[in-house]
Amino acid sequence: MTTPTADETALAALRERYARAARNAASGGCGRCPPDPADGVGGCVPCLPDPADDVGGCGRCPPDPADRVGGTGYAAGELADLPLGATAASLGCGNPVAIADLREGETVLDLGSGGGLDVLLSARRVGPRGRAIGLDMTPQMLDLARANAARAGAGNVEFLLGRIEDIPLPDASVDVVISNCVLTLSLDKPAVFAEIARVLRPGGRVGVSDLIADPSVSEDRRAACPQAAGAAASLTGPEYRAMLAAAGLTGVEVTVTHPAGPDLSAAIIRATKPADAPPYTIAAMTAAHAPQVLAIYQAGIDTGDATFEATAPDWAAWDAAHLPDHRHVALDRTGAVLGWVALAPVSDRCVYGGVAENSVYVHPDARGHGVGRRLLEAVIASSEAAGIWTLQTGIFPENTASLALHRATGFRDVGIRTRIGRHHGRWRDVVFLERRSTRVGTD
Repeated sequence: MTTPTADETALAALRERYARAARNAASGGCGRCPPDPADGVGGCVPCLPDPADDVGGCGRCPPDPADRVGGTGYAAGELADLPLGATAASLGCGNPVAIADLREGETVLDLGSGGGLDVLLSARRVGPRGRAIGLDMTPQMLDLARANAARAGAGNVEFLLGRIEDIPLPDASVDVVISNCVLTLSLDKPAVFAEIARVLRPGGRVGVSDLIADPSVSEDRRAACPQAAGAAASLTGPEYRAMLAAAGLTGVEVTVTHPAGPDLSAAIIRATKPADAPPYTIAAMTAAHAPQVLAIYQAGIDTGDATFEATAPDWAAWDAAHLPDHRHVALDRTGAVLGWVALAPVSDRCVYGGVAENSVYVHPDARGHGVGRRLLEAVIASSEAAGIWTLQTGIFPENTASLALHRATGFRDVGIRTRIGRHHGRWRDVVFLERRSTRVGTD
């Protein structure tokens, strides 16, 4: 029997917590955990079920649907005529419907839709010509949401079973994505943001209520918290901005609304998919991309003007040489890799901990379509969010396209390293460039 991984265990526990909440709400109880710093809403102490009841989390139940957690930001009239099961099962930290600027006839997707509260509110706003879709990974929540929709007489809603890291909808199929305190629980947030960018139509919008971690919290403290509980799973504001930007979304805003527990705040997050968005998305690189990544690397090597290397390494060697949190791929609509970017450390000395060397390669058939620029922008964003202050690279003078790309994204020429190495029997010069962050290390 295979032992579950830590991520699988955390996911199973989360699914069971929400299943209990759904069962309790369906039976007339309350599915929410209160905003008590001593429990798992907002802190590092997991939410433990009370054996005396089946609340689905903390053993206590806030009596008011307009509570801080579960009903934050909803006007009293909004909830008055909704089924109790929808409001009772709300585990959110805000009101994403109020910030999403929904319009008549639009299609809206709610990630982690729970008992259907925000789907039902969205359905009202988009009207009969529009559609509101809820996505949830818990069958019990979907059963509850469908029952609530039937009670509310909502005919323009749909509820789907699935995970927010792998949304079961076609590309460019929704106008707005909302979510209420669910994205923070994902163990693969780059995948979530890439999926959001994929399913949004050009010009589409993101309106999310979520938890963010205090930037002053140390990495050691965040690592010590259990996964999917409090600050362990939550991003800081800068990390949120960087990941959404890396996914190709623009106009990112992160606005704190109220404290939500030790080291955590509730926040409103807005972003937009550019109206002229290219037919590809930027996503976190995984081992599944390895064959295509190495093939693109070899294609660059074969030009004779990309690197001193003669052949691409195997994946194990490549993986060991690059920083795990700063590697991105551009994917077309079929999931094929169009290009990649990655960072490698320049030294193991602490003083150079904020300096990294970047490499960016684009498939020959994808050149000239802005792929390289989007990749560089993604790694700049992720590096700055991680506190890296300088990116550097060396480029052959003959590689004019790469030189232009780097200069256009803020790199400056430091100088030319003359006859620095032999390549295919001749000495080669290398132009040394660097990009010094204007956001990190400015004190």
